Amino acid sequence: MTREPGATRDATPRTDCTVDADGRIIFLLAARTAFGPHPPRLLLRLRPKKGQPEKVLHVLDLEPVDGGRLRAVLEPKLALAEGRWDVYLLPEPAGEPGERGEPGAGRRRLRPGLRDLRTLVDGQARDWPSPVAVRVPYTTKDGYLAVRAWLRTAHAEVEGIDLADRTMTVRARLHGATLAEGAAVRLRPRGGKGVVRTLEPRAGSDGRAFSFTVDYRELATGHGAEAGSRVWDLSVQPGEAADTAPIRIGRLLDDVADRKEIFVYPAVAVGDAAVRPYYTVDNDLSVEVTAATA
Repeated sequence: MTREPGATRDATPRTDCTVDADGRIIFLLAARTAFGPHPPRLLLRLRPKKGQPEKVLHVLDLEPVDGGRLRAVLEPKLALAEGRWDVYLLPEPAGEPGERGEPGAGRRRLRPGLRDLRTLVDGQARDWPSPVAVRVPYTTKDGYLAVRAWLRTAHAEVEGIDLADRTMTVRARLHGATLAEGAAVRLRPRGGKGVVRTLEPRAGSDGRAFSFTVDYRELATGHGAEAGSRVWDLSVQPGEAADTAPIRIGRLLDDVADRKEIFVYPAVAVGDAAVRPYYTVDNDLSVEVTAATA
């Protein structure tokens, strides 16, 4: 369990947050704030892209529980769209316009109190059905509570990365899909420029576990000292049938909402290039090739 620094010194409303074994997210906050004639609620807002209006909102009822606290529950059956969901306290009823006429006027961002995410830590240990719906409460860079959500038809979870001199071996497992005849791992250059690299995965007996080895020299071929950065995105094509869409390879099934700056792998010099695997802002696995002097 994690308590955010300064939890007792900040008057901004805070909520404890627990994820239970069934995937419910339970919010608990003290009922110390003065409210109007209507019971308060929680508002979850899908964070829009820069310059775009907000479009997706979910409102949760807050109900009194023992100890003078208020409780709201985000049930697993409510599948959040993929993205980042900001959490607000909503003193007014949902849909009632505020002074400026917009829904949820007067809402207040919530800061995190205790976050109990222990049930998420071993998410790799169970099989996830399709669609794969993952939700991780986390603290934003400016100290507020949010929920990171992924919603995918299927997912390939990285279970380990073994680095050698000039190779990388990835061990992964499919969730929501199985490997079939003609399965292939694709390394696709971002931006659509360049040749897609194809690898044959080594499949486990259950048709879900697989591994593959990436030779850095193949990715660095033709990458001179003056070349810019090139990024290869990794996915697995579960079979050769035309209707089998590629499944992005990444790591989502634990309690880490943003792993890009946490799981950092070393770059390896290959000729005039430097090659390193990394996790993107969406926790997907990619490989970056840059000039060795960069």
